Amino acid sequence: MTDPQNTSPYGEQPQYAAVPNGGAPNYGAPNYGAQYGIPPQPPVPTPPQKKRKWPWIVGALVVLIIIIAVMSGTSGDDQASKSGSSATTAQDGGSGGGDQTPGLNTPVRDGKFEFVVTGVEKGLSSVGDNPYLTEKAQGQFVIVTMTVKNISDKPYSFSPTDQKLFDAQGRSFEPSTSAQIALGDSDIPVWDNINPGNTVTAKVVYDMPADAQPASIELHDSLFSGGAKVALS
Repeated sequence: MTDPQNTSPYGEQPQYAAVPNGGAPNYGAPNYGAQYGIPPQPPVPTPPQKKRKWPWIVGALVVLIIIIAVMSGTSGDDQASKSGSSATTAQDGGSGGGDQTPGLNTPVRDGKFEFVVTGVEKGLSSVGDNPYLTEKAQGQFVIVTMTVKNISDKPYSFSPTDQKLFDAQGRSFEPSTSAQIALGDSDIPVWDNINPGNTVTAKVVYDMPADAQPASIELHDSLFSGGAKVALS
């Protein structure tokens, strides 16, 4: 009799391999090493990454450039200061009195300029011929007249406001810009460039107390320069 459970026309049903407990059959590559007794090879270590050196090289070059620039600027300032000091000392008459302050009509130098103070006018209550530009003093106006020569090889700016006046008590005074504009008798009343080799005449006006005595003036080629002092009396 025919087995009712065997419905295949070819006889017995084919037998399939058992599936492991893990689920799907293992179709991976065969492990030939285990088959032939070859021990497993250790993993190849990854070579360490090399540190980039160029950021450090660039940083060192930048620091070196900054140091060179600072040293060059300091050296230039020292040479300019020495030049101005030697010029002032030579114009004192060469008597060896380094502490002696030059007076009127004596050339002195500071930085890019050579100054000669030619006159001082004091005790003025007002300045200006134009009635619409007349400026009245709070105390007294003192006018210091000077020539300024550019001794460098390039145009350089000059400002009367950088010049400081001192009285007999040691007090310092700044120029009155409005009074200089009202005076109108100056080549540079406020600010302008002086070309190399050119000389201008500047009249700098100060508003001082009525009883103050102008004693000296400190002349500067710029706001932060060392300055050259000239006695006014």
